[in-house]
Amino acid sequence: MDKVWYSSDGRIISCTEKIKVMQQNLEELRQLAKDAFEDGVLMGIDPDQLRECFASLMKKLDNPYPKKK
Repeated sequence: MDKVWYSSDGRIISCTEKIKVMQQNLEELRQLAKDAFEDGVLMGIDPDQLRECFASLMKKLDNPYPKKK
């Protein structure tokens, strides 16, 4: 079952094309993260540290489209 996406006001995103684009973006991100993770592990970096670094990067992403007042 696919993930259900919500707008910032709590409405379900139902547009098939938007959902499809989001799924494609997530798959690309997953593959890039997997490749970077594997490279780091091969270089001897602690896997837990890599996971923490990746999570920190995601938490620091800024919304380029702030709500208008």
